[in-house]
Amino acid sequence: MVVEDDLTMVNLLKTLLKMEGFEVVALDADSDVVKAVRANCPDVLLMDVHLVQQSGLDILDSMRRSDHGCGARIVMISGSNLQEECMKHGADGFLLKPFMPDDLIQMLKGQA
Repeated sequence: MVVEDDLTMVNLLKTLLKMEGFEVVALDADSDVVKAVRANCPDVLLMDVHLVQQSGLDILDSMRRSDHGCGARIVMISGSNLQEECMKHGADGFLLKPFMPDDLIQMLKGQA
């Protein structure tokens, strides 16, 4: 599952991930992410830290405080180096934009 507010980035991620054999669900950046994760139970949630109407860190906190994550691994992405902050909030991984496609695939497969 991808939550990103940059439509170009969403399209690139969907194309790349589908080529790698992933089933991809892209959410509107303003949607109720916690509700969508609960309904879809993705293996991995790839989420931008800075969304237009909401904070990826607030969503991450909400998912970690309750068991709404369905056991999904949560990988945060950002153009700012917020790795330490994301990990403190309970992220399973962090990628700094721009990242290489291979780094993303390894992270999603749990190899990074």
